Amino acid sequence: MANPEGKKAITTISDPHRAWVDSLPEFLVPVVVQEEGQQQLRLKPFDKSKIFLYAYRHSFAQRHADAGVAPEVLQVLMDHRQLATTQGYYQISQERKREAVDRVTALQFDRHGNRVWRRVQGLLESEHVRRAIGEVATAYGICLEPSNVEAGGHACPLRFRCVGCDHFRTDVSYLPDLERYLADLLRSRERLMSAFEADDWARSDAMPSEEEIRRVRRLINRVKADLNDLTPEDRAQIEEAVAVVRRRRTVMLGLPKVRQPMPDVRPWRAG
Repeated sequence: MANPEGKKAITTISDPHRAWVDSLPEFLVPVVVQEEGQQQLRLKPFDKSKIFLYAYRHSFAQRHADAGVAPEVLQVLMDHRQLATTQGYYQISQERKREAVDRVTALQFDRHGNRVWRRVQGLLESEHVRRAIGEVATAYGICLEPSNVEAGGHACPLRFRCVGCDHFRTDVSYLPDLERYLADLLRSRERLMSAFEADDWARSDAMPSEEEIRRVRRLINRVKADLNDLTPEDRAQIEEAVAVVRRRRTVMLGLPKVRQPMPDVRPWRAG
């Protein structure tokens, strides 16, 4: 009754809360630091001054925004009077998405399994924009070939043979797709070798090559090896980033999603 508008801070429990937070043991978080002119990932104690009562409200709102809860719904949950106040959390969510993309792209590989981008977090904003318009999604990575990018992924003579192209890149977020691709190659090879009769020329044309299988398997092993080299803390950060990237990824090859028409489910009546 003394605070009907909710504009006054809760002071009766702030001091006990601060004492409780200060009594907690130190916990470490990964932080990018500059050492000898290079960016390094180091574990640093979390700043406990950032743990205060109102921060819980922000955490509640941000987790809902990151999970894709509609702004109008979150506005009701937060009891915001203005939708613009709620929408501020979704702008922060885009920044978190970019951070997730940066973490994942830091574990990016070319077709030979070589790391191609180790210092993504130091890129300028203009470089992020250039990358956003200078690549197109494939089934298990991205393509950087300009004409193919301009055509939305439909101007490639090596279509679906990306692992043999120098414009191909993949990263840790595509690991499940690469593993499914390898399983499909092996399954197709077994079927073509034993399942049915076919002329030699037809069979050889459809048969996945041993080099393609080796290349995909090498990429998978390379990604897994880099993951295994990470500390548990770093790996947890990468796994969280991968979840964010995969949840928001467009499956179509560089094209916007098209809403499918709803089927006509009205009951049929004669006449």
